[in-house]
Amino acid sequence: MIRRLSPLVVLVGIILLTAVWLLWIGREPICKCGYVKLWHGQVVSSENSQHISDWYTPSHVIHGFLFFGLLWLVARRLSFGWRLVIATIVECAWEIVENSDAVIERYRTVTISLDYYGDSVLNTVADVLAMILGFFLASRLPVWATVTLIIAFEAMTIWLIRDGLALNILMLLYPLDWVGQWQAGR
Repeated sequence: MIRRLSPLVVLVGIILLTAVWLLWIGREPICKCGYVKLWHGQVVSSENSQHISDWYTPSHVIHGFLFFGLLWLVARRLSFGWRLVIATIVECAWEIVENSDAVIERYRTVTISLDYYGDSVLNTVADVLAMILGFFLASRLPVWATVTLIIAFEAMTIWLIRDGLALNILMLLYPLDWVGQWQAGR
């Protein structure tokens, strides 16, 4: 049965199930502000991670780069479509965990995200689509270009908002006071 399903159908199903799950556990469909913006650039804001894209969108593109590389190493015999399905499952699983009450509270406790109450469902779906974009880009770009983009995205977000994928992971797993103070601008 699974062999007969198109990876695209499975991909859409995974994203829809993730959205339904997040709605079921009480996440907001869109920003409580009542409108949708393509870009929201203010990090310390109740609207952060509520609109289509924000400063954390590049980190989801990086997820796609990393998932492509990892799956190329360990599952290269699978078709591109099924590797993308696996990457999407991992990304959606992360989005579900990230939007759990425990992880939201952890973000609020050990990072600069004091006003963070979880992503809107719209933002979550957009984050998954950003990962898919990264996966596609990594499949088309030379490795050096992908690595350059990872470094550029991380450098840009660290410079502009004092956060990024690497700092986010560090502060979730092993929070350092001096990093938290630097992120807060102290």
